[in-house]
Amino acid sequence: MEKTLVVMAAGMGSRFGGLKQIEPVGPNGEFIIDYSVYDAKRAGFEKVVFVIKKEMEEIFKETIGRRLENKIKVAYAFQEIEDIPSKKYLAEKRTKPWGTVQAVLCTKDYVDGDFVVINADDFYGYDAYLQASKFLDEEKNDHVYASITFPYIKTASLFGSVKRAVCFVHDGMISELVESKITTKDGYALAEPLSGEEAFSISLDQEVSMNVFAFKHTFYQYLEEAFREYFLHDDEYILANEALLPDVIEKNIKNGNIVLRNVTTSSSWFGVTYKEDLEGLKKSIGELIKKGEYPNKLWE
Repeated sequence: MEKTLVVMAAGMGSRFGGLKQIEPVGPNGEFIIDYSVYDAKRAGFEKVVFVIKKEMEEIFKETIGRRLENKIKVAYAFQEIEDIPSKKYLAEKRTKPWGTVQAVLCTKDYVDGDFVVINADDFYGYDAYLQASKFLDEEKNDHVYASITFPYIKTASLFGSVKRAVCFVHDGMISELVESKITTKDGYALAEPLSGEEAFSISLDQEVSMNVFAFKHTFYQYLEEAFREYFLHDDEYILANEALLPDVIEKNIKNGNIVLRNVTTSSSWFGVTYKEDLEGLKKSIGELIKKGEYPNKLWE
């Protein structure tokens, strides 16, 4: 069975006005995705599946896909608004895909073993992939998964609040993930749950999920169930919300169906929540290149 990297990229470009407008972050035109695939490959992953919109296929292959196809096995899964289990009429009223549950679920036909899920526009660092790969190699229980977590402060932006899933950990296991808007304060951070529940304080080193999850293939059964159940809600709720991975994971943790290990990484996370973050990201990658952690030309 191949270890597969699943890259959620269907929403890529929306923040900057489209895929063409996303600026390279490496010195030779590399995107964050290039570094993600590079790190995953050297950590033992043999295949990458990109989740994209069908209308992005041509430009995605031209700008990213083709330079990877002779380096690693590449497949494309399409996240489409019309691809829903029921209430098909709602697709006409929807302007964006249905969330990260749908994004991962649409890769099922392209993944035949264990896999790791990441965001396309986050730089996670080599150790994050190494820890995920090690977990998948060593964990024999098909219903034990892992979240590769970062201290919140490593994922904060200098330019405003961010959305993260706060992880509550006990004896190395995550018991709860709370999707929150988090704002850095003086010596702590304030987490405001997206569910509307009461805000709470967290330490700056509180573990947060950045959507790096290591799954066994069994996880697809929980995704299918969750996506069907999502469309049992009333139409107003469905159109106003998304089906999110942390919600599915947390529900099945509480039901006793799965266990989610907390796997910490020494990597530094870099990302672009705000356009102002971009220059800092480029600088950070440049520093890693100077340290010899990455070659100047990634795919030579």
